[in-house]
Order: sequence, then C-alpha cells, then structure tokens
Amino acid sequence: MHKIWHYIFLALAAIVFIYPFLWMLSATLRPENEIGALNLLPSRWTLASYAAVFEKIPLLRAFANSLLVSLSVVASVLLFGSMTGFALSRLHFRGRNLIFMLVIFTMILPVQLTLIPLYILMVKLGWVDTYLALIMPYAVNALGVLMFRQAFKTIPQDVIDAARIDGASEFGILFRIFWPLSVPTLITVAILTFMGIWNEVLWPILTIRKSELMVMPQLVALFVTGGAAESQLGVQLAAATLLALPIVIAYAFFQKYFIESMAATGLKE
Repeated sequence: MHKIWHYIFLALAAIVFIYPFLWMLSATLRPENEIGALNLLPSRWTLASYAAVFEKIPLLRAFANSLLVSLSVVASVLLFGSMTGFALSRLHFRGRNLIFMLVIFTMILPVQLTLIPLYILMVKLGWVDTYLALIMPYAVNALGVLMFRQAFKTIPQDVIDAARIDGASEFGILFRIFWPLSVPTLITVAILTFMGIWNEVLWPILTIRKSELMVMPQLVALFVTGGAAESQLGVQLAAATLLALPIVIAYAFFQKYFIESMAATGLKE
C-alpha cells in the first residue's frame, strides 16, 4: 500500500512538472482566441502560429547559423578540453595544480564580468559581425576540462603504460584509448556545451547586428520583444517551441550517456 501511494505521488509530481510544457505545445496549435484556456485540447488544430513565425522572420537561416556555431564550439571544446584534461590528469609538469586551480577559478567568475573586455577584444580583432565572435570566446570550456580530467583519472595507469610500450604517442593515447573509454563523458560535455551555446542570447546581441548572421535565440528574442510578433501569444510560443526543440531532441537521444556520466564520473580528486 505504501508503494502505491509513493507511485501516485510521483505520477502527480510528474504531471505538475510536465503540464506547462504540454500547455505551451498545445497553445501553439490552437486558434489565438483559445490560448487563455487551461485545457490541453482545442476546438480545432491549426499550424497558423508556426506559419506566421516563418513568414515574419528568417528562422531557417537563423537555425543554420545556430547549428554552425553550436557544432563548431562543441567540436572545439571536445578537442581542446580533452587535451587539457589529459595533460592535467596524466602528465606531470611544474605548475599543473596551479593551472587546474585557475581553471576552477574561472568557473566562479560571473559571465557579466567578462562581457566588456571580451567585446573590446572582438572589436580590436575585427571579429564583430562574424561567426568568429560567436565561436572563439567559447572554444575552451572550464567545465569540460574539469569533467575530462576527472574521467581520465579513472582509467588505469597500466593501460597507458602498455600503450607507450607499443609506441603510442600522447595524442594516440588520448584519441585512440581515452576517447573510446570515455564516451559517456564526451557525450555529456557535448550536450552541456550544445545547450549552453544554443541558448546563449546576450553575447550574440552584443556582437551581431547583421540579420543574416543572427542565431535563433537572438532572433527569437528580438522577434518577441521588438514588436514583430504583434502581441500574438501563439506566435511567440511557437517561436519559443521551435527554439527549444533541438535541445529536447538532443537530450532525448543521448540522456542514457548523460546520466551514466553524471553517475559514474563524479568530481573526486
């Protein structure tokens, strides 16, 4: 009997949690005059809100820009983050612990603290209104370095010694041994990085002014707050749904590895 009440409570909690998302999705598929209703089933289904979004803003171009920027940053973070994590976990050199402490220190700095110096740097380099302004500041991720370091420390030293006896280089050990043994961590870092870059809106607004270079969060934010949506709630919710859809799909496909990495890796010294 106790277990039955336990499951009932969990089911109710799940309904309370998921209801706002189901309502938002339902609101995008109903007529504008029915959006205020709390029920999930409209009198009729319509795609008018989604059609209006594609008519009013160049969403496909913004989607392509976001995909290009996000995948570029993910590739960079996986490459340089794993290389740094490997060096901090397996190579012995003077100042290794100091470098690791500096990496940890950067994680506690407020993002707003670095916005002005970063923007000045982008202006000096001539990267404003280019993809480089969206990619380069995020090319190395402190959280990625930390997760790779902790994951690589769990790999037995005997594996590394055997690879070195067989003539493997440090890069060979990293990419041919450590990467295959750390797939959950790779996917977790990729998902977290992708989510962070995909949802970033403040930095693109500061550095990108050309509409053909705008990413989806920036374009959707300007669309909702700039008046182009004409106060139509269904259109605004449709734009937000399209923005969130890639994140939901990515997490749905890779949640198994994400949970496995969070449970197994840990943040132990």
